[in-house]
Amino acid sequence: MADIITLLEGYGYIGMFIAAFIAGSVFPWSSEAIMVGLQAAGLDPVGLVVWGTAGNVLGSMFNYWVGHLGRIDWIEKYLHVKKESLDKAERFMHGHGAWIGFFAFLPIIGSAITIMLGLMRANIFITTIAIAIGKFLRYAILVWGAHFVL
Repeated sequence: MADIITLLEGYGYIGMFIAAFIAGSVFPWSSEAIMVGLQAAGLDPVGLVVWGTAGNVLGSMFNYWVGHLGRIDWIEKYLHVKKESLDKAERFMHGHGAWIGFFAFLPIIGSAITIMLGLMRANIFITTIAIAIGKFLRYAILVWGAHFVL
């Protein structure tokens, strides 16, 4: 992980954006570790939160788009998101609509939530706002907490 942080540090905020995009999509990745590493390396915490949030939200919207295509077989085959995870996300989301996108920051189920929002054709405007609020708050809390540790 240290080598990856060193690589992304060379890219600065764009590195944070890329790491957050990957983490926001269905690919397993820890943007939090990258963010803390870049903060420890001296990058501005506000810039990290802004670029991290933007990348993570776009990664989640990638998931939404994949869900919007409506191909469960592709989702299982290429993204390795099991039908059981989608069913669990659907039960979690039942009756809450697009605002449930707020919980897209949750590990494991977060990707399934954003895919399900796409499958359900949830309002894209509300979905994007809800996802952005949740992801922004997560990163802001992370940076604030890391400030006291670093």
